[in-house]
Amino acid sequence: MTERVAARPPSTAGPLQRQEARLAWSLLAPTILTVSLVIILPLLAIFWISVKPVKLADLRPPTPTAYERLRGDIASAGDRGTIEYRLRNRSRDQAITDVRLTDTFPPGLRLVLEDDRCRQEGTDLDCRLGDFSPGYNERLRFEVVADGDYAGGVFEPRASEATIVGESDYVLTNARFTLANFARVFDGNEFWAVLYATLFYTIFGTIGAIVVGLFAALILNRDFRGQGAFRGLFLFPYVSPVIAVAFTWVTLFDPFSGSANALLLRMDVIGEPINFFGERPMALIMVTVFEIWRYFPLSFLFILARMQAIDSDMYEAAEMDGASPFQQFFALSIPHLMGILSILFLLRFIWTFNKFDDIFLLTGGNAGTRTLTVNVYEQAFAISNIGAGAAVAVVIFGCLLLFSVLFFRFLNQEEGL
Repeated sequence: MTERVAARPPSTAGPLQRQEARLAWSLLAPTILTVSLVIILPLLAIFWISVKPVKLADLRPPTPTAYERLRGDIASAGDRGTIEYRLRNRSRDQAITDVRLTDTFPPGLRLVLEDDRCRQEGTDLDCRLGDFSPGYNERLRFEVVADGDYAGGVFEPRASEATIVGESDYVLTNARFTLANFARVFDGNEFWAVLYATLFYTIFGTIGAIVVGLFAALILNRDFRGQGAFRGLFLFPYVSPVIAVAFTWVTLFDPFSGSANALLLRMDVIGEPINFFGERPMALIMVTVFEIWRYFPLSFLFILARMQAIDSDMYEAAEMDGASPFQQFFALSIPHLMGILSILFLLRFIWTFNKFDDIFLLTGGNAGTRTLTVNVYEQAFAISNIGAGAAVAVVIFGCLLLFSVLFFRFLNQEEGL
């Protein structure tokens, strides 16, 4: 027998629901607009610049400039002087076309115009200057005569600034696109070396910070005298200024005057000083260790907070059943900590992948520690190639987007969703 189910008509929202929906969207509108301005627009700008042949000097559009100066004093009728305009095209590789200079003078001031490009109508000066070649520089001079209609008073030319405009082919807004920036990023074996350093630093730095934070949480997840002081001490690496701790690490591990090398030499552990931050692969290992040491307190705080929320009765019951501390940890603690550990892994992976200041302060990206973020800085500012730097930033965005998709897909499979 086949059971038939009557189809229900689609529900329609009532006037109150529609009013609540409009209110909700009106409350969300400022947040959506802020997110769009702060996140989406800069992201679109990076994508746009990554396919443009733009250098650091090209960020300022090629515009003509005019500096105005008066020679002589004009205070009453009959006075004469010379007004000078210094015209320039600051761009060294872009021409400016249809340049036009306009200015306004007080009534009674007459210009003796000897340049066919300029004319005066009443109190207005209008000069059609044509095209300015790259690096153009010219001085335009006119004699100024105060007629009988001049009201008097010291004439100050900067009281009404001259206006100069022109048209130019701006590299950021024109229709020329290129994939040369991405070809530069993926050219040769350099990209794979940079990607290897980035993945090594990110993966081991993330896992190491979580593991050390987990052990620190296990140590301090109990009551004893001085517990608060120890917890505060464990936060020291995270709350200290990065420039201070980075300088301290570089000083301690200096191959000539560092305390670490002196101690190892005195203990006969090494025969000669080690350049911890200047040799491969030691430099990459050291910046990863610094990452673990500096950011394990964040994992420690999250894990400790979650541990303290676990019901202690379960541990007492497990102990009465004869479970060892290791069995209690893997059977009780780990399942309850998997949620916070997965979130920590996601956040720490993204933050470490984007980390720039630590590596730059410790090694400057030398000795095999050049990550993708350091590559962005070097491309954009060291060699003034903004387009290539934006292309590397797009690659970073693609890598993190791929990681996020795979992470959430794996997480959904684990949760059986």
